Amino acid sequence: MRTFTQYVSLCLLLICNVYNVFGQDKSKLRIIMIGAHPDDCDMGGGGTAILFAKMGYAVKFVSVTNGDAGHQTMKGVPLATRRFAEAQEAGKRFGVTYDVLNNHDGELLPTLAVRLQIIKKIREWNADIVIAPRPNDYHPDHRYTGVLVQDAAYMVAVPNVAPGTPALKKNPVFLYFQDRFQKPNPFRPDIAIDITPVYLQKIHAMDAHESQMYEWLPWIGHFLDQVPAKKQEREDWLAKRRAVEIIPSVRQSLEKWYGKDKAGTIQNAEAFEICEYGAQPNDEEKKRLFPMLAVTGASL
Repeated sequence: MRTFTQYVSLCLLLICNVYNVFGQDKSKLRIIMIGAHPDDCDMGGGGTAILFAKMGYAVKFVSVTNGDAGHQTMKGVPLATRRFAEAQEAGKRFGVTYDVLNNHDGELLPTLAVRLQIIKKIREWNADIVIAPRPNDYHPDHRYTGVLVQDAAYMVAVPNVAPGTPALKKNPVFLYFQDRFQKPNPFRPDIAIDITPVYLQKIHAMDAHESQMYEWLPWIGHFLDQVPAKKQEREDWLAKRRAVEIIPSVRQSLEKWYGKDKAGTIQNAEAFEICEYGAQPNDEEKKRLFPMLAVTGASL
């Protein structure tokens, strides 16, 4: 015979199982980051993704290409297969879901077919926040990923576009990853997040992309001879190599969100610019969308 407590526990377990299958907590934020290659989201927003995940929010990374051209000796299906596996391992380390679309690396164009892929991904994730590159960048895949996400920004709410996937009831907030490019206009850090406490976890997750962090990027950048041989030394080296300088405009944004004293102690940050094409949040809504700011931020 089961006790009353055992019956209650069993009922709660059944309720949880039904909830997990058929529903989701509508109060929970859902974040999707979209990059051109497997490792782009990791570099641009990995620390912020970790913070969201630690707070219990659902985060998805999407690579629009399969990465089948990004290596000096491998290519095609073997490289794409390797990079997919690396992305899955990185996703586990970040605490996110990692999708890789099967479009060729180095050949991405802003076609209707790829736009529909992105619309479907955003809708399926029921995203509140969408982050992607700006459409001005040295790499055409990055540029066109930015264009594709911009082109999806309004269409995700249009029922007759990609009708096989239900349209969103609201337009998400679309943001851009930080970049260094100045023309036609420099990056504007509307949101800046302190990732100092999780920076080493971000590096450990990026370390999963061995083909990129320790082979391809050092080779194309002409510093392959600097890559250490031992694993721990590699992560230490990667942490130094991938540290992003906090430029004055980002420091100013950190001061707005964290207060001047706290901002002065921040060593690692990620910043994002709000795209004009999605929802336009005020400062209080920004703190709701990025609750790590509401926890430790300055009063506005």
